Amino acid sequence: MSISSTTFIGIDPTAGRKPFTFAALDPDCRLLALDSGELDEVLAFVGGQEAACVAVNAPSAPNIGLVKKELEAQSLTPGYPRGVDMRQAEHELRGRGILVSPTPARAESCPEWMQLGFMLYRKLAGMGFEPYPAANASHQWLETHPHAAFCALLGQLPLSKPTLEGRLQRQLALYERGVGIKDPMDFFEEITRHRLVKGILPLEVIYTPEQLDALVATYTAYVAA
Repeated sequence: MSISSTTFIGIDPTAGRKPFTFAALDPDCRLLALDSGELDEVLAFVGGQEAACVAVNAPSAPNIGLVKKELEAQSLTPGYPRGVDMRQAEHELRGRGILVSPTPARAESCPEWMQLGFMLYRKLAGMGFEPYPAANASHQWLETHPHAAFCALLGQLPLSKPTLEGRLQRQLALYERGVGIKDPMDFFEEITRHRLVKGILPLEVIYTPEQLDALVATYTAYVAA
């Protein structure tokens, strides 16, 4: 993959009104796109890139029972161990104190956002994308997890994602690493006593949780490449 011609894209499936939020960075870490839409809109953007590394905030497939087999082998009592219907990566993240959603073994048992992710991966494969790392492949995909990524960037558990302080923290973590986004500290420069009393806050300076998740996926693709 030639870095100089690669677009780095992060996609966050949410199963909302616009089920996919996506972001894109150029090789200099400048923001090229930040939008949301339907699957066909996302694929149209992805397909228009000369070369692309796409990071997706969703599991690529249901779990195949590795954790279950491992814990069954360690257990002294027969039977199905509780709380093991997850993938190996998720089990290891939880062991590090990073709580992530488990991926069931049956696709039909997965939540809608995971099933949207499965569909996205199938579409990417049909477009010629290969799983990262693939030597000399101009179009690659990789799986990431936004909460785990922010834990790694911050070196600690982040503040609650939906809160203003959690969004500011995440945006600052990305901004300080050179990602070409809005400076979250501008939020404080826009606050006056009058505006605060009236509840008029410059929220347009701060990205939504879905946008921040897409941005950290994009940055993950950028760093991985």
